[in-house]
Amino acid sequence: MKTLKISEAVVRRLPVYLRHLIELKQREVLTVSSQDLGQKLDLNPAQIRKDLAYFGDFGRKGIGYDVSYLIQQIRHILKLDQIINVGLVGAGKLGHALCNYTVYLKDNMKIVAVFDAMESKIGTDINNLKVQPMSEMITTVRNQHIRIGIITVPAAEAQYVAEQFVEAGVEAILNFAPVILKVPSHVRVHTADFTTDLFSLAYYLTDQGKEVPVQ
Repeated sequence: MKTLKISEAVVRRLPVYLRHLIELKQREVLTVSSQDLGQKLDLNPAQIRKDLAYFGDFGRKGIGYDVSYLIQQIRHILKLDQIINVGLVGAGKLGHALCNYTVYLKDNMKIVAVFDAMESKIGTDINNLKVQPMSEMITTVRNQHIRIGIITVPAAEAQYVAEQFVEAGVEAILNFAPVILKVPSHVRVHTADFTTDLFSLAYYLTDQGKEVPVQ
């Protein structure tokens, strides 16, 4: 693999390619061209070829990409060819939903521990996982080799949880709290902000439903 600085935009497109390639494999499609991928994903074929070329020469001119082989390579690039243990803090409705969402299991991502600060939630079960108190988080993260942390707590608590994850040794955090987290540079943070995405969509609405003021 080439040792180049890969942009975040490229990394974020790789799972999109992977998801479509898996769909093709399920339909028993053996090869696919960058043109076909681009048409399906509404992306420039040249961009797709450039993205994949950062990591190796996977295609054959005039034939395209072997679907099974490219799936294998992208999974390797994304480190999905190894088990990645995940810990989650926040056993509320969103935390429950994420624990019960098993689609990512086929890609070796597995939530192995759930934590919460509320006494009423500690000891309850979520998808065969017993909710643990925050006092056990650091030890559990280290013992279970948890590498990614998920935060689904209120904004006021998110920074503290992030600091606990960092102390425990996680390498990346997926943050669902509407707040910017401050962590050391070696820890990667992605924030999933539903509200920001929803509000930004409003910009693209037409004025068809706008009420006309009465004169």
